[in-house]
Amino acid sequence: MKKKILVVDDEKNIRFLLKEEMTDEGYDVITAENGAKALEKIKEEKPDLVTLDIKMPGEDGLSVLRRIRETDYDLPVIICSAYSVYKSDFSAVAADHYVVKSSNFDELKNKIKEIFSSESLGETD
Repeated sequence: MKKKILVVDDEKNIRFLLKEEMTDEGYDVITAENGAKALEKIKEEKPDLVTLDIKMPGEDGLSVLRRIRETDYDLPVIICSAYSVYKSDFSAVAADHYVVKSSNFDELKNKIKEIFSSESLGETD
């Protein structure tokens, strides 16, 4: 069964690019443009992983991350932000990984593969 990824970003073009990239990698991809929609989609769609932008109108990504951790602590979350300054922010530590956005998505794809492969190592048949 394909892994499902929720991409959360307020920029439509970024959501589109990430969806295309992750679909090409063989994942099912759903998107949300803000924190409220992300939390709804997590409940409805049960994604296997979330990529989460920090700077969004309304509720920011770090606040959304805290809310995810309150209800679904084991859901892998990758902060994907253009701002490297947040990498050392205490709240970002609750994320599984922190990737600085760039036009090259290799680092993000590698982190996703890393998370999914470590999950499958933990599974028993």
